[in-house]
Amino acid sequence: MNRITDFAKHNEEVKAIWDAYHKGRPTRVPLIFGINARILLLDPTLNPEGITFEKYSNDPAVMLDVQIRYQEYVRMNVPQDMPMGLPEKWDVKVDFQNYFEAGFLGAEIYYPEGNVPVSRPVIDGDKKRLLLDHGIPETEDSPLYQKNVRFYEYMVRQREKGYEYKGRPIGVVTPAGSWTDGPLTLLMSIRGDEGLLDMYLDTAYFEEMMKYAVDFEIKYARATRKLSGTPMKPDAGGAADDSIELISTDDYKRFILKWHKRLYDELVGKGPRDMHICGDTQRHFPTLIKELGLSTVDTGFPINWQTLRDEVGEGVTIQGGPHIEVLRRGTPESVKAETKRILQSGIMRGGKFIIREGNNLPPMTPLGNLYAMYEAVKEFGRYS
Repeated sequence: MNRITDFAKHNEEVKAIWDAYHKGRPTRVPLIFGINARILLLDPTLNPEGITFEKYSNDPAVMLDVQIRYQEYVRMNVPQDMPMGLPEKWDVKVDFQNYFEAGFLGAEIYYPEGNVPVSRPVIDGDKKRLLLDHGIPETEDSPLYQKNVRFYEYMVRQREKGYEYKGRPIGVVTPAGSWTDGPLTLLMSIRGDEGLLDMYLDTAYFEEMMKYAVDFEIKYARATRKLSGTPMKPDAGGAADDSIELISTDDYKRFILKWHKRLYDELVGKGPRDMHICGDTQRHFPTLIKELGLSTVDTGFPINWQTLRDEVGEGVTIQGGPHIEVLRRGTPESVKAETKRILQSGIMRGGKFIIREGNNLPPMTPLGNLYAMYEAVKEFGRYS
């Protein structure tokens, strides 16, 4: 493993890679990794103090410290087509992981040992109409949203006070909730598996809940954008909705598509538009691209790389790559072989492929495997 130590040279190369890519004349497939604070919190080597997700989630000073420390680790160690070395400024955010929307609606959050926080269903069983009967809570009546405001304002105050880490100040501060994890995923979070049964067994109620979810997501996204002073309807943007992996494309068109259209029409401008989807969702891509006007799709696993480019066309950017367990448990040789297989599948055709892990880099992934992937991209990801 030849570690990157000349950060200035690396950053010049990265700039050239992205400049060529954005001009439509790529020289090589760019590589990025999706990484968040769990890479530090759930790794005893990087977190010798044993900071738990519960402490991280309930103390803004701890959250700020962890946010910066994990970024430092990534920038000093993880090889990818992103700037390395200390940044000019540390961009930070209020991080409520993937429980933020359910939490804004009052769902209980619990903290499994050795894992990320999750929400418990709040309208399961005979409580199915609880939220409908009470309406969408105002932001001042949502304890977690008010906590979001407090954490955001704390980080902003630290920036104004001149907080520095290793001589670098705080840059952009982002509150939680300016985008959405999607209405079906939210319904599954607050109702559990019953949410899918409702789709077929109590369709009228399901429709009420989907309208409620979308109205809520629009309202809270706008409130968050107002809080941070960002545009109410930026030209570029997107959403997610991992739970659509649980349904057929016919049922997606029948039950979910209209709600996704409304979300994008209300929260995203003329584009470009993107969507993040984990799981087995390849069958949905042509519909999502056509109906939602997506220009970028972020894939999960499994993916048939041999057919994907034909299915979505050459004008759509695809982001994805080796399964995270290949990276976490494999050898450098197996990582290189899988990266090569994907790059030579035909997915590079058209020049709109960005390779990354599929999907979200897990803690304790060996750096040697990440370097093996990066070296394979440099060898097999070049365009003629």
